[in-house]
Amino acid sequence: MQIVIIGNENNFKECSEKFSSGFILSLVKTHEEAESLWQQAEVIIDFVLTSQPQKISWYQHKKISVLVNSAFTGLLPLLAQGTTNTSSTFFGFNGLPTFIKSANWEVCTWRKEDEPALITLMHILKSDFTMVADRPGFVAPKVIAMIINEAYLTVQEGTATREDIDIAMKLGTNYPYGPFEWCEKIGVRNVLGILDAAYADTKDERYKPSALLKKESLLTAMSL
Repeated sequence: MQIVIIGNENNFKECSEKFSSGFILSLVKTHEEAESLWQQAEVIIDFVLTSQPQKISWYQHKKISVLVNSAFTGLLPLLAQGTTNTSSTFFGFNGLPTFIKSANWEVCTWRKEDEPALITLMHILKSDFTMVADRPGFVAPKVIAMIINEAYLTVQEGTATREDIDIAMKLGTNYPYGPFEWCEKIGVRNVLGILDAAYADTKDERYKPSALLKKESLLTAMSL
């Protein structure tokens, strides 16, 4: 099975670990670069569309299944910024770092009638999956981002150090990583993006980002 990935090297690396047997993966960084490849592919995995919603028009006359990393926006709000009047079928998935190579993907559709096609696609991709509501942040990322945010609040208040929090969470809850280790793997800007999206969607105070986390996200952005 041939898969075209529109994204970056890290996206490609994690997808290669996820789809390691029986799949042919091609990486391009832009939709324009995918023009010569999409007709040979069974699916496109699009990591770019969230930041470039106008590129939905690229799919206008292309009949292909598209898995979109819609973690920050939700699928329907993303598609609504462009046009859903295309021949392609769009599905959402959680494409954040560390989640891509997960055995079980969180996936969604923006309309009920696409669910059978998504189920068929996930079977073809040989991936376990969980169908979730089309909401920003999905499920697992919101939970983990909330835990990371609480850890930042604890450090901000001077209650414990980052190292102590990581050790305590791994020993006390058997988590594979401590909150700050997890944050480093996911990326602090991605964690903030999930919190901002979840807070805007729910207005739940649990997702309101801490000042320290926002500061570190800004510092990270400035260093790029």
